[in-house]
Amino acid sequence: MSPADAASGGTAVIETRLLRKVYSEGTEAEVVALDDVDLRIERGEFVAIMGPSGSGKSTLMNLVGCLDTPTAGTYLCDGVDVSTLDREDLAALRRDKIGFVFQGFNLLPRMSALDNVAMPLGYARVAPVERARLAAEALAAVGLAGRASHRPSELSGGQQQRVAIARALINRPPILLADEPTGALDSKTSEEILALFKRLRDDDHTVVLITHDADVAAHTDRIFVMRDGRLHEQERAA
Repeated sequence: MSPADAASGGTAVIETRLLRKVYSEGTEAEVVALDDVDLRIERGEFVAIMGPSGSGKSTLMNLVGCLDTPTAGTYLCDGVDVSTLDREDLAALRRDKIGFVFQGFNLLPRMSALDNVAMPLGYARVAPVERARLAAEALAAVGLAGRASHRPSELSGGQQQRVAIARALINRPPILLADEPTGALDSKTSEEILALFKRLRDDDHTVVLITHDADVAAHTDRIFVMRDGRLHEQERAA
């Protein structure tokens, strides 16, 4: 834990202890993707994880997002030890605790912005009228109240990413994982998306940004760098 963490006395929403991921373990093709990673991120932090291709940052995101399981170590997601959960409980935790944002937006082209945002609520068995109301609120929160009926092809790249962010937030998860969310955007639009992430942080969301871009990472509160499966916190310049 950093001195800032200890001083704040906050609650960790992401905490890993000696987290390890090994592929093809015990064979000649063995690859150690994560090597005893300790990470603590508190509620309301905006954090970047950087690293070159193959460094382990995507593997770490998959474990933090409960999309994969570690070979060894512990992961507490909002205080819950995910290793104690069965498949159904793990799916429920992923739905309720974690929102995902990707570089490619991953919107359904034949659906309106409102329906794209509302889609996760269908899996949560929310009534259609309530789905529409909550989706409209989420779109308004990302500045797209007037674009609810537009399909993705009728929206700019930045607007599509805002729709994707609204969808990620629809279940009001405490954690938002964003994998290269500005990679397909121009610099002006990237700045707008990063400003949105800062507002979400100020609203007590925990935002974890996976990026290779140092300029993007500079917008966050803390920067971690992955090298050969090991995680290092980068010191800020005085």
